Amino acid sequence: MSNKWLELNKASWNERASIHVRSSMYDMEAFKAGRSSLVNGELDAIGDVSGKDLVHLQCHFGLDTLSWARAGAKVTGLDFSETAIAAAREIATEIGVEAEFVVANVYDAPEALGRQYDIVYTGIGAICWLPDIEAWARVMADLVKPRGEFYFVEFHPTEWIWDEDFKPGYDYFTPKEGLALHEAGSYADPNAVTEHNDTVQWNHTLGEVVSALIKAGLRITELKEHDTTMVKVWDFLEDAGNGLYRMPADRTNLPFMYTLRAEKG
Repeated sequence: MSNKWLELNKASWNERASIHVRSSMYDMEAFKAGRSSLVNGELDAIGDVSGKDLVHLQCHFGLDTLSWARAGAKVTGLDFSETAIAAAREIATEIGVEAEFVVANVYDAPEALGRQYDIVYTGIGAICWLPDIEAWARVMADLVKPRGEFYFVEFHPTEWIWDEDFKPGYDYFTPKEGLALHEAGSYADPNAVTEHNDTVQWNHTLGEVVSALIKAGLRITELKEHDTTMVKVWDFLEDAGNGLYRMPADRTNLPFMYTLRAEKG
């Protein structure tokens, strides 16, 4: 497979990073004032992270990374977008939170970082941009210290199949070459004027993700499916509080996100 997917996706994210920093969805003023961006129960699930080394892969412009730092972790964020990492560094400096940010493709993370971590954290719209889930899983395992933990929060693969009218519009099983999409704007600002609108994406099923992590040497300790989502993709979704949305009571409920935890050694 050529790296055309990587070029397209990186150009898209470099353009959208600055749009996202300014968007109401990310609410930078509230974040700077102390709001945590970790709204899916991450802090309760992991518990006290004081003094622990944590890496956040595909960190975008670092709000989750910095939220972990505010909770006491010693954090490193990694993303392939130079624009996003530059923004993350600026935000960290402005709010006075210590964090390291690295520009690298997630597949190159072990070489780019050169160390292992107590907690490897990733997800929330991350793996759909990656073609090889087994290679991704090997990276996760490589970065976890012995007796360390991998923690993954992601959109549920069943959410992928629904189109903008909430009708089955996409195949659950993505072909190896991925799905080529052309979409202007952004989930954080649909009206934003954008130039780099071509991307390639993959839907990785729960079976693929779990199997890849097991094959890479991690032991799955928890897998939970959630009926809330962070993005109001469809107008009929109702506010569930804390920046989350769910199905109204008169509609069939569905899983929108999931969390997975795994240990090494």
